[in-house]
Amino acid sequence: MIKNIMIVGVGGQGSLLASKLLGHLLLSEGYDVKVSEVHGMSQRGGSVVTYVRFGDKVYSPIIDKGEADFIVSFEKLEAARYVEYLKDTGRIVVNTQEIDPMPVITGAASYPEDLIEKMVALGIQVDAMDCLSLANEAGSAKAVNIVLMGRLSKYFDIPVERWQKAIEECVPQKFVELNHKAFMLGRGEE
Repeated sequence: MIKNIMIVGVGGQGSLLASKLLGHLLLSEGYDVKVSEVHGMSQRGGSVVTYVRFGDKVYSPIIDKGEADFIVSFEKLEAARYVEYLKDTGRIVVNTQEIDPMPVITGAASYPEDLIEKMVALGIQVDAMDCLSLANEAGSAKAVNIVLMGRLSKYFDIPVERWQKAIEECVPQKFVELNHKAFMLGRGEE
């Protein structure tokens, strides 16, 4: 059985570290893992999408529409943008933060309202939380990615200690403690 996770965000938010951490963890759990990074205009605050697929044997790193078991989104508009990739039984784990895309910044458009409510109204399972506040509580706004990984971990049957070990192996030593705290805040256990 193959599981599919899409990590979507805006350039500079740490989505690549999140996918590296997830891939590292799943490999250490004995799964065949394929990670594919699909860069948008990441340096300019554009969409960044990463696919993480795992199971007994994974042949392709690509996730098609209707195949994602999870979409982990760093921002509400990015979650809405990729919702068609979600399975009927899938779940979106989303940071409630709003990051204005270029059309909003330039005044050509306004940020869509009630995105979470609209997704829920469509029958989508949405786990939304203010990851930025939790990241700041952990010690750095840059830890939003690890807060999201903490939240995602609640849906996996993998012990917390193994996630923590993956953090220790994927982040620089001086940030390990902060990231452990961010992870546990994401789980709601700090």
